[in-house]
Amino acid sequence: MDKFKAIVVDDEPSVCEAVQAILELDGIEVTTFTDSVAAAEDIIKKNYDLIISDLKMPKMTGLELFDAVKDAAADSTFIIITAFGTIPSAVDAVKKGIYDYIPKPFTPDEVRIPVRRALEKRRLERENVALRSQLETRYSFQSIIGNSPEIRETFRVMRHAASSESNVLVTGESGTGKELVARAIHSNSVRARRKFVTVNCGAIPDGLIESELFGHVKGSFTGAVADKKGLVEEADKGTLFLDEIGELSPPLQVKLLRVLQEGDFTRIGDTQTRRVNVRVVAATNKDLKKAIVDKLFREDLYYRLNVIPIELPPLRRRQDDVPLLVNHFIEKHKARTPEKNITGIARDAMQALLSYHFPGNVRELENSIEYAIAFTAGPVIKRDDLPKYILEEKKLGHDAQKIPIMPLKDAKGRFEKGLIIAALVESGGNISEAARLLNVHRQNLQQKIRLLGIDLAAISPVR
Repeated sequence: MDKFKAIVVDDEPSVCEAVQAILELDGIEVTTFTDSVAAAEDIIKKNYDLIISDLKMPKMTGLELFDAVKDAAADSTFIIITAFGTIPSAVDAVKKGIYDYIPKPFTPDEVRIPVRRALEKRRLERENVALRSQLETRYSFQSIIGNSPEIRETFRVMRHAASSESNVLVTGESGTGKELVARAIHSNSVRARRKFVTVNCGAIPDGLIESELFGHVKGSFTGAVADKKGLVEEADKGTLFLDEIGELSPPLQVKLLRVLQEGDFTRIGDTQTRRVNVRVVAATNKDLKKAIVDKLFREDLYYRLNVIPIELPPLRRRQDDVPLLVNHFIEKHKARTPEKNITGIARDAMQALLSYHFPGNVRELENSIEYAIAFTAGPVIKRDDLPKYILEEKKLGHDAQKIPIMPLKDAKGRFEKGLIIAALVESGGNISEAARLLNVHRQNLQQKIRLLGIDLAAISPVR
C-alpha cells in the first residue's frame, strides 16, 4: 500500500517542524505550510490522507480552511491544533465534522495517538474501496458467462432491472446462478453503495425466520434477552435478496406483503411501526403459479414480487455456452495447482461435457471442472480426468434394455417411491430436507410417504 500523505498548516514554523518530525518517524510523507491560503490551494490540487491545521492563524483560520477544502478533500481526515484556551472552540469544530484536535503545547504521543487513529480509519476506508471494486467486478454483468440467445435475453432484462427500482423475481432450476444475477442487478443499480442482504427462506427454521426477518424486542419470547434488528431493517436503502421465496410460510408472506405495499413493519413483541426503503429481489426454483393454485403462496404477493420476471435457462438449453463456461472455470481454478501448468481441455473431454445433461446446471459444471483439475496430471485435462458419472451417462441407453416391461402406472409408482427413499436417505430421514431436495412441499411429501407405504423408521442416513 502507498505511503500515507499528510499536510501540516501552522503559522509557526517551529510547530510545523515538530509535527513533521513526529509523523515522519511513523513513515508518513509530510508537506508543511505556514500560509493557510497557499495551503488551501495546494490541498484542492492534491490528495492528502491527513490534514493537520492550527485553529488560530492569520489570513484564514483552521475552521475557514476546513470549510474551503472539505468538498475537494472529502476523503481526507482533518485534525486541528489548538491552544488550551481555545479547546471549547475545538470541541465545536469536532461537532462540525473535524475528526479530532491536538492540544498545544503537545507531547509526541499527543500527536501520534489521534494521527494513528485517523490513519487507521483511512486505511479501512481504502480497503473498503478496494473490496467494493473487487465485488463490483465479480458481480458485474461480465461475471455471468455466456453468449447463447437465451443468456443474451437474460442480460437484456437484467440491464432494465438494474436501471429500475422495481422488485424482481428470478426463477430457474437449482444451480443456474440466481444469486449471481441478483447481486449483479444490485451492483449495477443506484443502490450499489448500499447493503445487499441475503436471506435463504428455506434454510432458517420456521420458529426463527420471523425474528431473523423482522427482528424482535427484548422479552418478546424466551431467549429474547435484547432488542434485535431484523434483516429487512438491515437492508434499509439497499437490496433484500429473498432466496427460496416459495418456502416462506403464509403468515410471513402477509408481513412481507406489507413491507412491499406500505414500506413498514413491526418487530416481534413491539407496537412501534418502523419504516424501511428496500428493493426486493426474490428467487425460487418452484412453480409459484402452481403454489398459488394449491393455496401455498399468496397471489397478491406474487404480483408484487413479479414486477420484473427473469427466468434463467437451464444449462441443457444453452449448450453453446458450455465451452465458454468450461474455459472460464479452468482459468478460475487452475491457480490452485500451478505445478500442473494447466493450459486447457482435450477435445474428447469437452465432447463428453457437451453430451452430458447437467441436472445441477452451471454449479455442477463448475464442480466437474474443479474435480478434473484436482485429478489431472496436466497440462491438458483429459476425458478420464472428468467425474465418472459424466462418462457413464451414455450407458443409460444400454441399461434401458434391461428394464422389465410393466404398466406405466406401476413403473411411475416404483420410480417415485425409489426417488423419495433416496432423498430420505440423503437427508438422514429429515422430511423437510428431503422435500427441499425433491422440490416439493413438506405436506405433499408426507402424504406421498403414507400413500406409498414408506417406513421412515427403516431409513438410515448416508455415512
